[in-house]
Amino acid sequence: MLNIAEDIEVLARFGRALADPIRCRLLLEIREAPAHPSDLADKLGISRTRLSNHLACLRDCGLVVAVPEGRRTRYELADARLGHALDDLRSAVVTVAADRTCAEAEADEKGCC
Repeated sequence: MLNIAEDIEVLARFGRALADPIRCRLLLEIREAPAHPSDLADKLGISRTRLSNHLACLRDCGLVVAVPEGRRTRYELADARLGHALDDLRSAVVTVAADRTCAEAEADEKGCC
């Protein structure tokens, strides 16, 4: 069982991964199906160098793994439960956003979360 410090570190790593829109897009693409970097770069419309940096971050966070396939490498989620977690998180955020009150919308105008 994880202790509270380990729980915090795990959640912080997940938060770092989701903090960048490109990494979010990568996770959603890889959630759909494992993919090769060249295909991901083309699909996201970014350079392979930039993609490589984002994949390295996701690997370091423990969210994706690189699977050698001959001379190529395929990327996939490190654990199938991550796909479910992404779906649940996305659904929860959409639900909360739909239920926002006027006071919350006013807070947004002032620069609050």
